Amino acid sequence: MAGLEGTRRGWGRLVLAGALLNASPAACTTRLASEEAISATTSTTQLATPSTSAATSAATSAATASAPPPAAVRAAATPAPVVPGLLTFRGNATRTYYGQGPVPAAPSVLRRFPDQPMCSDSLDYGVVLKWCGTGWTGQPAVFERQGKTWLVFGAYDGAVHFLDADTGQRLLADFPTGDLIKGSVTVDPDGYPLIYIGSRDNYLRVIALDRPAPTELWKLNAYAVSPTLWNDDWDGSPLVKDDYLFEGGENSQLHIVKLHRAYGADGKVTVAPELVFHAPGWDDELLADVGDGDVSIESSVALFGNTLYFANSGGLVQGWDISGLKDGVAPTRTFRFWTGDDTDATVVVDNEGMLYVASEWERHNTRSRQVGQIIKLDPRRERPLVWSIADQGTGDEDAGVWATPALYRDLVIVPTNGGRLLGIDRQTGAIRWTKALADPTWQSPVVVDAVLIQGDCNGVLHAYDLANTAIDPPELWTLRLGGCIESTPAVWKGRIYVGTRAGFVLTAGDR
Repeated sequence: MAGLEGTRRGWGRLVLAGALLNASPAACTTRLASEEAISATTSTTQLATPSTSAATSAATSAATASAPPPAAVRAAATPAPVVPGLLTFRGNATRTYYGQGPVPAAPSVLRRFPDQPMCSDSLDYGVVLKWCGTGWTGQPAVFERQGKTWLVFGAYDGAVHFLDADTGQRLLADFPTGDLIKGSVTVDPDGYPLIYIGSRDNYLRVIALDRPAPTELWKLNAYAVSPTLWNDDWDGSPLVKDDYLFEGGENSQLHIVKLHRAYGADGKVTVAPELVFHAPGWDDELLADVGDGDVSIESSVALFGNTLYFANSGGLVQGWDISGLKDGVAPTRTFRFWTGDDTDATVVVDNEGMLYVASEWERHNTRSRQVGQIIKLDPRRERPLVWSIADQGTGDEDAGVWATPALYRDLVIVPTNGGRLLGIDRQTGAIRWTKALADPTWQSPVVVDAVLIQGDCNGVLHAYDLANTAIDPPELWTLRLGGCIESTPAVWKGRIYVGTRAGFVLTAGDR
C-alpha cells in the first residue's frame, strides 16, 4: 500500500532479514499439498472452489519464556464473575458482538477527550510522521467495574487511557508506552482487574487496574521468539480463555501464553505468564507463492469451539486445534486456505462455524484476482470456498477490504477501501444493497438493536435501519465528528464511543 500518512501497510518499522525468508522447514509449519487452480471468476456469484489437503501440519515445538509459578500462586486463583461489557475488538471470541443498546435516536456529541488532540511522532518507513487520534482498529473497551462504567482505549499519543464513561474524567492516570497504540484493548473476561494491549514499541503487555496507578505486570517482546518476519508491532486484540492468552503479532508469529492469574496475600492481582506455544504464521509454500516476506499477523485471532482462526498479510487463513492445551498437547494446524493477498481484517465466525474473510487488493496476483476479496469459507469441506465477491477497482490502485465484516441475521455487511458499503446475502453471496461513503472506509461496522453504524473518512457517522434485512436500509441519522473515522465504535447503553484521526475520542448520545 502507498506510504501515505495514515495508511496501514506503512505502519511499523521494516525489519525483514533476508536469512529469515529462507527459514528451514523445521522452523515453519509443514507445507500442505498445493491447491487446485481456480478455473472461473465472477464479482458477485459463486466461484469454482480450490481444494485444500486434508493433511494437517506438524506443530512447531512449544517454548517457554519463564519458569512456571510456584504451586501456591497457582492455587490462589479463584473463579471470578463474568464482566459485563464490550471487552475486546468486536466483543467476543467469534468477533460478532457489537455492544448493548439502546442506540441513540438522534445523537449529538456530548463530550470529547482530551482537551487537546492526542498526537505523537512515530517512524514510518524511515520518515518521522505525526499521528493523531485513534486509528485501525482502535475500538474502545467499555465495561462495568465497582459500580462505574469504564472506558479504556489506546491512542496515537502512545498511551492507554482509563476514563469514567459517564463523566469523561480519568479513573486512573494514563499509561504511557514507547510508541503508537493502534489495536483494541482486551479486558480480562473473568473478572480479574487486568487489561491486555500491544504497542508499536515492540511489546504486548498485561496491565493491572487495582493499584493507585495502572501497573505493568508483564510484557512480551516481539523478538522473544524466532524466527520472525516483517516487524515488531501488535495490532491484534488478544483473546483470553481458560487462563490462556492468544495473540498474533506483526512478528508473524502466533503466541499462546498461560497467564497463571491469581491474587497475592495483599489482595492484589498477580500473573506469572509462560509462553507455552508459538509458531510461525507462514509456511514455505506461502513464501514461495507471495514472493515476499510481508506476512505479518495484523488481524485479531478468533475462536470457535477448540479451533483458533487467524489470517496474515500474505493471505494465509489458518485454523489451529487447541483442544489439548490443558493436557500439555501442542496445537496442530487443521485448516489452511490462501486468499492470495493481504488479509488484515479479522476472520469472523458465525454460529455454524462458517468463516467470513475480507482481503485487500494490493499484490494484484492471479490467485487474488480469482479468489476475490470478500469470501465465505466452510472449514469442514475439502473445497472450503462457498462464495466470493471481487473488489479490485478499475486500475492499478489498491482496493479490497481493510475493515472486519459484520454479521446480522442473514446479512454480511462489508465496507470496502473504495467507499462501498455492501449488504450481502450470507447464504448466496448476492449483493442486496450498496451505499456510497467517503473513502477509505476502514472502520468495521457495528449493529446493535437492528441499527447499523458506519463511519466514513469525512468524519461522518451514519446509522441505517436494518429492521428489514431484505431491503436497502434507510438512513436514520448522521453525525459529523470531524477527522477520518478509522476506529470501530463501541455502543453501550445509550452511548456511542469512537475516536477519529482529528485527535479525540468522542462520546455521542441523546441529550
